Amino acid sequence: MATRVSATPAAQTLISKLTAEHGPIVFLQSGGCCEGSGPLCMPKHELKPSAMDVILGELNEGALFYMSDSHFSFAENMHTILDAQPGSSGSFSLDCGSGFAFITKARLFEDDELAHLPPIVRAGY
Repeated sequence: MATRVSATPAAQTLISKLTAEHGPIVFLQSGGCCEGSGPLCMPKHELKPSAMDVILGELNEGALFYMSDSHFSFAENMHTILDAQPGSSGSFSLDCGSGFAFITKARLFEDDELAHLPPIVRAGY
């Protein structure tokens, strides 16, 4: 089965570091339309997802990746790739001050991947 989201080794390392420091974490991509959009990373207990937010998948350390419904309508035919690059992120994201910033990149799904995607799961009931 194809996946809707994945993390690069650099992102996996930063996820592990932040999880060790803060406990379980989650991501929310609520906007952006270009390469290098920044998701918000926060402690799991601080996110109250909308019933319409889409759960793209689970990354290492159990980190769930959510995407707002409006952004997903734009990105539903793309595989989201979470990366971490040297730099600074927004001040409300846990990666701020780590020396790295999470960014998302995307690529279009291949036809065979589209045929094997898991069903869309929303955060709601």
